[in-house]
Amino acid sequence: MPEIDAGATAWVLASSALVLFMTPGLAFFYGGLVRGKNVLSTIMYSFIAMAVVSVVWILWGYSLAFGPGSKFIGNLDFLGFTGVDSGGTFEVAGVSAPIPHALFATFQLMFAIITPALITGAFAERFKFSTYLIFLVLWITFVYAPIAHWVWSGNGWLFGLGALDFAGGTVVHINAGMAAIAAAWLVGRRRNVEHVVVPHNVPFVILGAGILWFGWFGFNAGSALNANASAVNAFLVTNTAAAMAALTWTLLSWWQSKKPSAVGAASGAVAGLVAITPAAGFVGPMGALAIGLGAGSLCYFAVRYRSRLKIDDALDVFAIHGVGGMWGAIATGIFAAAAFGGFDGLINGNGKQVVTQLIGVGATMGYSFIVSFIILKVLDLIPGLGLRVSDKDEDSGLDTALHGEQGYTNN
Repeated sequence: MPEIDAGATAWVLASSALVLFMTPGLAFFYGGLVRGKNVLSTIMYSFIAMAVVSVVWILWGYSLAFGPGSKFIGNLDFLGFTGVDSGGTFEVAGVSAPIPHALFATFQLMFAIITPALITGAFAERFKFSTYLIFLVLWITFVYAPIAHWVWSGNGWLFGLGALDFAGGTVVHINAGMAAIAAAWLVGRRRNVEHVVVPHNVPFVILGAGILWFGWFGFNAGSALNANASAVNAFLVTNTAAAMAALTWTLLSWWQSKKPSAVGAASGAVAGLVAITPAAGFVGPMGALAIGLGAGSLCYFAVRYRSRLKIDDALDVFAIHGVGGMWGAIATGIFAAAAFGGFDGLINGNGKQVVTQLIGVGATMGYSFIVSFIILKVLDLIPGLGLRVSDKDEDSGLDTALHGEQGYTNN
Protein backbone atom coordinates (compact mmCIF):
# COMPACT_ATOMS: atom_id res chain seq x y z
CA MET A 1 0.00 0.00 0.00
CA PRO A 2 1.29 3.52 -0.78
CA GLU A 3 1.69 6.10 1.94
CA ILE A 4 -0.95 8.78 2.34
CA ASP A 5 -0.21 11.66 -0.03
CA ALA A 6 -1.03 15.11 1.31
CA GLY A 7 -1.79 16.58 -2.12
CA ALA A 8 -4.11 13.77 -3.13
CA THR A 9 -5.86 13.87 0.23
CA ALA A 10 -6.37 17.63 0.03
CA TRP A 11 -7.79 17.35 -3.48
CA VAL A 12 -10.25 14.58 -2.63
CA LEU A 13 -11.31 16.43 0.54
CA ALA A 14 -12.07 19.49 -1.59
CA SER A 15 -13.78 17.34 -4.20
CA SER A 16 -16.00 15.76 -1.55
CA ALA A 17 -17.15 19.21 -0.49
CA LEU A 18 -17.75 20.19 -4.13
CA VAL A 19 -19.90 17.12 -4.73
CA LEU A 20 -21.96 17.78 -1.60
CA PHE A 21 -22.45 21.39 -2.77
CA MET A 22 -24.08 19.97 -5.91
CA THR A 23 -27.10 18.82 -3.88
CA PRO A 24 -28.09 22.37 -2.80
CA GLY A 25 -27.40 23.33 -6.42
CA LEU A 26 -29.86 20.68 -7.54
CA ALA A 27 -32.33 21.99 -4.97
CA PHE A 28 -32.19 25.46 -6.54
CA PHE A 29 -32.37 24.02 -10.06
CA TYR A 30 -35.44 21.92 -9.29
CA GLY A 31 -36.95 24.51 -6.95
CA GLY A 32 -36.96 27.15 -9.66
CA LEU A 33 -38.62 24.84 -12.17
CA VAL A 34 -41.73 24.09 -10.09
CA ARG A 35 -44.61 26.38 -9.16
CA GLY A 36 -44.10 28.82 -6.29
CA LYS A 37 -46.45 26.96 -3.97
CA ASN A 38 -44.13 23.91 -4.08
CA VAL A 39 -40.69 25.50 -3.97
CA LEU A 40 -39.89 24.59 -0.34
CA SER A 41 -41.12 21.02 -0.62
CA THR A 42 -39.02 20.52 -3.75
CA ILE A 43 -35.91 21.96 -2.13
CA MET A 44 -36.55 19.91 0.99
CA TYR A 45 -36.39 16.65 -1.01
CA SER A 46 -32.75 17.40 -1.78
CA PHE A 47 -31.82 18.84 1.59
CA ILE A 48 -33.20 15.97 3.66
CA ALA A 49 -31.36 13.48 1.43
CA MET A 50 -28.11 14.86 2.87
CA ALA A 51 -29.28 13.79 6.33
CA VAL A 52 -30.96 10.45 5.63
CA VAL A 53 -28.41 9.05 3.19
CA SER A 54 -25.48 10.11 5.39
CA VAL A 55 -26.82 7.99 8.25
CA VAL A 56 -27.66 5.01 6.05
CA TRP A 57 -24.22 5.15 4.41
CA ILE A 58 -22.44 4.99 7.76
CA LEU A 59 -24.59 2.18 9.12
CA TRP A 60 -24.70 -0.21 6.14
CA GLY A 61 -24.79 1.55 2.77
CA TYR A 62 -21.04 1.85 2.22
CA SER A 63 -20.49 -1.75 3.27
CA LEU A 64 -23.07 -3.05 0.79
CA ALA A 65 -21.59 -0.95 -2.00
CA PHE A 66 -17.86 -1.47 -1.40
CA GLY A 67 -17.50 -4.28 1.09
CA PRO A 68 -15.91 -7.49 -0.16
CA GLY A 69 -18.66 -9.87 -1.06
CA SER A 70 -20.10 -11.46 -4.17
CA LYS A 71 -20.06 -10.09 -7.70
CA PHE A 72 -23.45 -8.55 -7.07
CA ILE A 73 -23.44 -7.07 -3.56
CA GLY A 74 -20.96 -6.27 -0.83
CA ASN A 75 -20.98 -7.92 2.59
CA LEU A 76 -21.24 -6.30 6.01
CA ASP A 77 -17.52 -6.09 6.83
CA PHE A 78 -17.73 -2.28 6.97
CA LEU A 79 -20.98 -2.16 8.97
CA GLY A 80 -21.01 1.05 11.00
CA PHE A 81 -17.72 2.00 9.27
CA THR A 82 -15.92 -0.81 11.07
CA GLY A 83 -12.46 -1.09 9.53
CA VAL A 84 -12.83 2.14 7.56
CA ASP A 85 -9.53 3.61 8.68
CA SER A 86 -8.92 7.36 8.62
CA GLY A 87 -5.19 6.85 8.99
CA GLY A 88 -4.37 4.21 6.40
CA THR A 89 -4.65 3.86 2.63
CA PHE A 90 -6.64 1.16 0.92
CA GLU A 91 -7.27 -0.53 -2.39
CA VAL A 92 -10.40 -0.04 -4.51
CA ALA A 93 -11.14 -1.66 -7.86
CA GLY A 94 -7.63 -3.07 -7.98
CA VAL A 95 -5.99 0.33 -7.56
CA SER A 96 -4.11 1.46 -4.46
CA ALA A 97 -5.20 5.04 -3.76
CA PRO A 98 -2.89 7.35 -1.74
CA ILE A 99 -5.74 8.70 0.42
CA PRO A 100 -7.28 7.47 3.69
CA HIS A 101 -9.97 4.81 3.38
CA ALA A 102 -12.37 7.00 5.35
CA LEU A 103 -11.91 9.78 2.80
CA PHE A 104 -12.79 7.51 -0.10
CA ALA A 105 -15.90 6.35 1.78
CA THR A 106 -16.86 9.98 2.44
CA PHE A 107 -16.31 10.95 -1.20
CA GLN A 108 -18.58 8.10 -2.28
CA LEU A 109 -21.18 9.21 0.26
CA MET A 110 -21.62 12.48 -1.62
CA PHE A 111 -22.50 10.55 -4.79
CA ALA A 112 -24.98 8.45 -2.85
CA ILE A 113 -26.67 11.60 -1.52
CA ILE A 114 -27.31 13.32 -4.84
CA THR A 115 -28.47 10.26 -6.77
CA PRO A 116 -31.88 9.75 -5.10
CA ALA A 117 -32.28 13.53 -4.94
CA LEU A 118 -32.16 13.52 -8.75
CA ILE A 119 -35.18 11.20 -8.83
CA THR A 120 -37.37 13.72 -7.00
CA GLY A 121 -37.76 15.87 -10.09
CA ALA A 122 -39.98 13.16 -11.55
CA PHE A 123 -42.59 13.29 -8.79
CA ALA A 124 -42.26 16.92 -7.72
CA GLU A 125 -45.41 18.71 -6.54
CA ARG A 126 -47.34 15.58 -5.53
CA PHE A 127 -45.28 13.09 -3.47
CA LYS A 128 -45.66 12.51 0.27
CA PHE A 129 -42.68 13.62 2.30
CA SER A 130 -43.12 10.83 4.87
CA THR A 131 -43.10 8.19 2.16
CA TYR A 132 -40.08 9.80 0.56
CA LEU A 133 -38.05 9.34 3.75
CA ILE A 134 -38.73 5.60 3.72
CA PHE A 135 -38.07 5.44 -0.03
CA LEU A 136 -34.64 6.99 0.50
CA VAL A 137 -33.59 4.27 2.91
CA LEU A 138 -34.90 1.43 0.77
CA TRP A 139 -33.61 2.78 -2.54
CA ILE A 140 -30.05 3.36 -1.31
CA THR A 141 -30.05 -0.14 0.20
CA PHE A 142 -31.59 -2.17 -2.62
CA VAL A 143 -30.84 -0.15 -5.78
CA TYR A 144 -27.95 2.25 -5.40
CA ALA A 145 -25.61 0.07 -3.31
CA PRO A 146 -25.84 -3.01 -5.55
CA ILE A 147 -25.26 -1.09 -8.78
CA ALA A 148 -22.35 0.84 -7.24
CA HIS A 149 -20.88 -2.53 -6.25
CA TRP A 150 -21.30 -3.94 -9.78
CA VAL A 151 -19.48 -1.03 -11.40
CA TRP A 152 -16.97 0.38 -8.91
CA SER A 153 -16.08 -2.43 -6.53
CA GLY A 154 -13.06 -4.48 -7.56
CA ASN A 155 -15.08 -7.70 -7.60
CA GLY A 156 -18.28 -6.31 -9.14
CA TRP A 157 -19.46 -8.19 -12.22
CA LEU A 158 -19.61 -5.14 -14.52
CA PHE A 159 -16.19 -4.03 -13.36
CA GLY A 160 -14.87 -7.48 -14.15
CA LEU A 161 -16.52 -7.37 -17.55
CA GLY A 162 -14.60 -4.20 -18.36
CA ALA A 163 -17.43 -1.65 -18.29
CA LEU A 164 -16.09 1.90 -18.00
CA ASP A 165 -17.80 4.43 -15.73
CA PHE A 166 -15.33 6.97 -14.43
CA ALA A 167 -17.65 8.99 -12.21
CA GLY A 168 -21.22 7.68 -12.39
CA GLY A 169 -22.90 7.62 -15.80
CA THR A 170 -24.53 4.29 -14.97
CA VAL A 171 -24.34 4.29 -11.16
CA VAL A 172 -25.80 7.80 -10.78
CA HIS A 173 -27.54 9.06 -13.90
CA ILE A 174 -29.01 6.05 -15.71
CA ASN A 175 -29.90 4.65 -12.30
CA ALA A 176 -31.76 7.80 -11.26
CA GLY A 177 -33.34 8.23 -14.68
CA MET A 178 -34.91 4.77 -14.67
CA ALA A 179 -36.13 5.13 -11.09
CA ALA A 180 -37.66 8.45 -12.13
CA ILE A 181 -39.69 6.78 -14.87
CA ALA A 182 -40.95 4.17 -12.41
CA ALA A 183 -41.89 6.85 -9.88
CA ALA A 184 -43.62 9.13 -12.39
CA TRP A 185 -45.61 6.20 -13.76
CA LEU A 186 -46.81 4.99 -10.35
CA VAL A 187 -47.54 8.33 -8.75
CA GLY A 188 -49.53 9.57 -11.75
CA ARG A 189 -49.88 12.91 -13.45
CA ARG A 190 -50.21 16.19 -11.60
CA ARG A 191 -53.72 17.57 -11.23
CA ASN A 192 -54.84 20.22 -13.69
CA VAL A 193 -51.56 20.16 -15.58
CA GLU A 194 -52.09 19.60 -19.29
CA HIS A 195 -48.96 21.27 -20.61
CA VAL A 196 -45.46 22.15 -19.41
CA VAL A 197 -45.46 24.12 -16.15
CA VAL A 198 -43.80 27.52 -16.47
CA PRO A 199 -40.85 27.75 -14.01
CA HIS A 200 -41.69 30.14 -11.22
CA ASN A 201 -38.11 31.36 -10.68
CA VAL A 202 -35.73 31.22 -13.63
CA PRO A 203 -32.85 32.87 -11.70
CA PHE A 204 -33.02 29.90 -9.29
CA VAL A 205 -32.69 27.56 -12.27
CA ILE A 206 -29.65 29.40 -13.62
CA LEU A 207 -28.06 29.62 -10.16
CA GLY A 208 -28.66 25.92 -9.57
CA ALA A 209 -27.15 24.97 -12.92
CA GLY A 210 -24.13 27.16 -12.20
CA ILE A 211 -23.59 25.49 -8.82
CA LEU A 212 -23.95 22.06 -10.44
CA TRP A 213 -21.39 22.98 -13.10
CA PHE A 214 -18.99 24.18 -10.42
CA GLY A 215 -19.50 21.14 -8.19
CA TRP A 216 -19.16 18.75 -11.10
CA PHE A 217 -15.43 19.43 -11.22
CA GLY A 218 -15.22 17.61 -7.89
CA PHE A 219 -17.62 14.95 -9.14
CA ASN A 220 -15.48 14.07 -12.15
CA ALA A 221 -11.94 15.28 -11.49
CA GLY A 222 -12.15 14.09 -7.90
CA SER A 223 -12.85 10.59 -9.17
CA ALA A 224 -9.20 10.33 -10.18
CA LEU A 225 -8.60 10.00 -6.40
CA ASN A 226 -5.36 11.91 -6.86
CA ALA A 227 -4.10 15.34 -7.88
CA ASN A 228 -2.62 14.09 -11.14
CA ALA A 229 -2.85 14.31 -14.93
CA SER A 230 -6.02 12.23 -14.96
CA ALA A 231 -7.73 14.75 -12.69
CA VAL A 232 -6.57 17.63 -14.88
CA ASN A 233 -7.95 15.99 -18.01
CA ALA A 234 -11.23 15.11 -16.29
CA PHE A 235 -11.57 18.74 -15.17
CA LEU A 236 -10.93 20.00 -18.72
CA VAL A 237 -13.27 17.63 -20.54
CA THR A 238 -16.03 18.20 -17.97
CA ASN A 239 -16.03 21.91 -18.73
CA THR A 240 -15.74 21.29 -22.47
CA ALA A 241 -18.74 18.95 -22.70
CA ALA A 242 -20.91 21.21 -20.52
CA ALA A 243 -20.07 24.23 -22.66
CA MET A 244 -20.76 22.42 -25.93
CA ALA A 245 -24.05 20.97 -24.72
CA ALA A 246 -25.26 24.33 -23.34
CA LEU A 247 -24.44 25.99 -26.64
CA THR A 248 -26.11 23.21 -28.65
CA TRP A 249 -29.34 23.32 -26.62
CA THR A 250 -29.44 27.13 -26.78
CA LEU A 251 -29.06 27.16 -30.56
CA LEU A 252 -31.68 24.44 -31.02
CA SER A 253 -34.21 26.27 -28.86
CA TRP A 254 -33.39 29.54 -30.65
CA TRP A 255 -33.95 27.85 -34.01
CA GLN A 256 -37.27 26.27 -33.04
CA SER A 257 -38.83 28.97 -30.85
CA LYS A 258 -37.04 32.00 -32.34
CA LYS A 259 -35.74 32.91 -28.87
CA PRO A 260 -32.74 31.53 -26.93
CA SER A 261 -34.11 29.97 -23.75
CA ALA A 262 -32.29 30.65 -20.46
CA VAL A 263 -33.79 27.51 -18.92
CA GLY A 264 -32.73 25.66 -22.05
CA ALA A 265 -29.14 26.83 -21.72
CA ALA A 266 -29.08 25.66 -18.09
CA SER A 267 -30.66 22.32 -18.99
CA GLY A 268 -28.17 21.85 -21.82
CA ALA A 269 -25.23 22.43 -19.50
CA VAL A 270 -26.56 19.82 -17.07
CA ALA A 271 -27.10 17.36 -19.95
CA GLY A 272 -23.50 17.82 -21.04
CA LEU A 273 -22.26 17.32 -17.50
CA VAL A 274 -24.28 14.14 -17.20
CA ALA A 275 -22.96 12.73 -20.47
CA ILE A 276 -19.28 13.41 -19.80
CA THR A 277 -19.44 11.83 -16.34
CA PRO A 278 -18.70 8.22 -17.35
CA ALA A 279 -16.15 9.32 -19.95
CA ALA A 280 -14.23 11.98 -18.03
CA GLY A 281 -11.24 9.76 -17.30
CA PHE A 282 -11.10 8.15 -20.73
CA VAL A 283 -11.55 10.81 -23.44
CA GLY A 284 -9.77 13.95 -24.55
CA PRO A 285 -11.09 17.43 -25.43
CA MET A 286 -12.23 16.52 -28.94
CA GLY A 287 -14.12 13.51 -27.63
CA ALA A 288 -15.70 15.79 -25.02
CA LEU A 289 -16.89 18.17 -27.75
CA ALA A 290 -18.57 15.27 -29.54
CA ILE A 291 -20.15 14.03 -26.32
CA GLY A 292 -21.42 17.53 -25.48
CA LEU A 293 -22.87 17.97 -28.97
CA GLY A 294 -24.67 14.64 -28.70
CA ALA A 295 -25.97 15.36 -25.20
CA GLY A 296 -27.28 18.80 -26.09
CA SER A 297 -29.10 17.43 -29.13
CA LEU A 298 -30.42 14.13 -27.78
CA CYS A 299 -31.60 15.51 -24.45
CA TYR A 300 -33.22 18.53 -26.10
CA PHE A 301 -35.36 16.36 -28.35
CA ALA A 302 -36.03 13.91 -25.51
CA VAL A 303 -37.51 16.75 -23.45
CA ARG A 304 -39.68 17.88 -26.35
CA TYR A 305 -40.89 14.33 -26.99
CA ARG A 306 -41.57 13.63 -23.31
CA SER A 307 -44.22 16.35 -23.22
CA ARG A 308 -46.29 14.22 -25.60
CA LEU A 309 -46.31 11.21 -23.29
CA LYS A 310 -48.82 10.40 -20.56
CA ILE A 311 -46.08 9.84 -17.99
CA ASP A 312 -45.59 13.08 -16.07
CA ASP A 313 -41.86 13.18 -15.36
CA ALA A 314 -42.31 16.69 -14.03
CA LEU A 315 -38.76 18.01 -14.36
CA ASP A 316 -37.56 15.72 -17.17
CA VAL A 317 -35.26 13.58 -15.06
CA PHE A 318 -35.24 10.73 -17.56
CA ALA A 319 -34.86 12.98 -20.60
CA ILE A 320 -31.74 14.63 -19.13
CA HIS A 321 -30.20 12.15 -16.71
CA GLY A 322 -31.46 8.92 -18.24
CA VAL A 323 -30.88 9.80 -21.89
CA GLY A 324 -27.75 11.81 -21.12
CA GLY A 325 -26.35 8.99 -19.00
CA MET A 326 -27.05 6.38 -21.69
CA TRP A 327 -25.46 8.51 -24.39
CA GLY A 328 -22.44 9.20 -22.17
CA ALA A 329 -21.92 5.53 -21.32
CA ILE A 330 -22.14 4.47 -24.96
CA ALA A 331 -20.03 7.42 -26.11
CA THR A 332 -17.34 6.33 -23.65
CA GLY A 333 -17.09 3.11 -25.64
CA ILE A 334 -16.85 5.12 -28.85
CA PHE A 335 -14.41 7.90 -27.97
CA ALA A 336 -12.20 6.35 -25.27
CA ALA A 337 -8.50 6.73 -26.06
CA ALA A 338 -5.67 4.92 -24.32
CA ALA A 339 -3.65 8.14 -24.23
CA PHE A 340 -6.09 9.55 -21.66
CA GLY A 341 -7.25 6.61 -19.57
CA GLY A 342 -5.58 3.44 -20.76
CA PHE A 343 -8.56 2.16 -22.77
CA ASP A 344 -9.37 2.44 -26.46
CA GLY A 345 -12.87 2.73 -27.86
CA LEU A 346 -14.46 2.23 -31.25
CA ILE A 347 -12.71 5.10 -33.02
CA ASN A 348 -9.38 3.64 -31.95
CA GLY A 349 -10.19 0.15 -33.16
CA ASN A 350 -11.82 -1.45 -30.09
CA GLY A 351 -15.45 -1.99 -31.02
CA LYS A 352 -15.88 -4.53 -28.22
CA GLN A 353 -15.88 -1.69 -25.72
CA VAL A 354 -19.16 -0.39 -27.12
CA VAL A 355 -20.72 -3.84 -26.62
CA THR A 356 -19.48 -3.91 -23.03
CA GLN A 357 -20.89 -0.44 -22.42
CA LEU A 358 -24.25 -1.50 -23.83
CA ILE A 359 -24.34 -4.45 -21.43
CA GLY A 360 -23.71 -2.07 -18.52
CA VAL A 361 -26.40 0.32 -19.75
CA GLY A 362 -28.96 -2.45 -20.21
CA ALA A 363 -28.27 -4.11 -16.86
CA THR A 364 -28.51 -0.80 -15.00
CA MET A 365 -31.71 0.21 -16.77
CA GLY A 366 -33.45 -3.09 -16.12
CA TYR A 367 -32.41 -3.53 -12.50
CA SER A 368 -33.07 0.08 -11.48
CA PHE A 369 -36.50 0.23 -13.08
CA ILE A 370 -37.73 -3.12 -11.79
CA VAL A 371 -36.50 -2.81 -8.20
CA SER A 372 -37.49 0.87 -7.95
CA PHE A 373 -40.95 -0.02 -9.23
CA ILE A 374 -41.30 -2.80 -6.64
CA ILE A 375 -40.20 -0.54 -3.77
CA LEU A 376 -42.60 2.23 -4.78
CA LYS A 377 -45.49 -0.17 -5.42
CA VAL A 378 -45.10 -1.76 -1.99
CA LEU A 379 -44.99 1.66 -0.32
CA ASP A 380 -48.11 2.68 -2.21
CA LEU A 381 -50.00 -0.41 -1.01
CA ILE A 382 -49.21 0.05 2.69
CA PRO A 383 -52.33 1.39 4.46
CA GLY A 384 -51.84 4.89 5.75
CA LEU A 385 -48.68 5.44 3.73
CA GLY A 386 -49.08 5.67 -0.05
CA LEU A 387 -47.14 7.75 -2.55
CA ARG A 388 -49.36 10.69 -3.31
CA VAL A 389 -50.73 13.57 -1.27
CA SER A 390 -54.45 14.28 -1.21
CA ASP A 391 -56.06 16.34 -3.96
CA LYS A 392 -56.64 19.14 -1.44
CA ASP A 393 -52.99 19.24 -0.41
CA GLU A 394 -51.82 19.13 -4.02
CA ASP A 395 -54.10 22.01 -4.99
CA SER A 396 -53.07 24.18 -2.04
CA GLY A 397 -49.38 23.42 -2.52
CA LEU A 398 -47.07 21.10 -0.64
CA ASP A 399 -45.18 23.88 1.13
CA THR A 400 -48.04 24.76 3.46
CA ALA A 401 -49.76 21.35 3.38
CA LEU A 402 -46.71 19.27 4.34
CA HIS A 403 -44.26 21.71 5.94
CA GLY A 404 -46.47 24.51 7.29
CA GLU A 405 -44.22 27.11 5.70
CA GLN A 406 -44.16 29.27 2.57
CA GLY A 407 -41.37 30.09 0.20
CA TYR A 408 -42.69 33.61 -0.34
CA THR A 409 -44.75 35.88 1.92
CA ASN A 410 -45.91 39.48 1.78
CA ASN A 411 -43.89 40.45 4.88
